[in-house]
Amino acid sequence: MKVLWENIVLTMVAFSILYWLLNKYAFGKLFAVMEKRRELVQGQLEEARQTREQATAYVEEQKEALKQARQEAFEIIEQSKQSSSKQARDLLEQAKTDAIRLKDEAVRDIESERNKAMEALRGEIGSYSVNIASKLIEREVESNPEDQEKLVNQYLQEVGRKS
Repeated sequence: MKVLWENIVLTMVAFSILYWLLNKYAFGKLFAVMEKRRELVQGQLEEARQTREQATAYVEEQKEALKQARQEAFEIIEQSKQSSSKQARDLLEQAKTDAIRLKDEAVRDIESERNKAMEALRGEIGSYSVNIASKLIEREVESNPEDQEKLVNQYLQEVGRKS
């Protein structure tokens, strides 16, 4: 096989012209498109990374918000329990106070009625005593000790019937 140097030189000149033409008209635009594409892909990757970070941060925020909501709900439940216990104690104390007050009023009313009855009884006993004394004096003048005892017994029977 014989190597033809003219063909090699001619091929190299043609390749050099083709390379120069491609470099002047096509490679610049092709590299620019490829660079834009690389930047676009790089931007999309960066945007995806940021979106992933935002999603992770959002999930963490939601977890924290849920944890805080649970804590607040627990605190509200505890406050409700304490409030209801306090209200029950207050109601119980109020009921005890009312019962003591009603009992004291009833005791005072009973004591008052008792005193009134005693006063009425004293009044009646006083009038009966005066009545007995006047009858005794009448009889004493007229009768003997046996009659006086009979008179007292009779008077006591009258008092027993009236009361």
